[in-house]
Amino acid sequence: MKKWVLDNLPTIWVVLVFVFGMALAANHANATETKVVGKTKAEWNALYAEAGCFNEGMNFVEKEICKSKVFQKTNWTESKYQIKGFFEKLPIN
Repeated sequence: MKKWVLDNLPTIWVVLVFVFGMALAANHANATETKVVGKTKAEWNALYAEAGCFNEGMNFVEKEICKSKVFQKTNWTESKYQIKGFFEKLPIN
């Protein structure tokens, strides 16, 4: 038995690494809707549609640029108010 294990050690190692990787990834691929930066996918799609990112005349690159602009505008606006509130609370005279 010991000789068989030692002869097949690389194969056993590869199989164990593969099984460990599959165990880690098993819970990762669930079909539930997750939130991206505080919003669901449906909420982001509504924001993109409101901004005109799904127009028929736009190609793929133009749509992605539009979606990036909406994403950045949404997130930077929230961050701006958070930073502003932080600095207002600081006792700097």
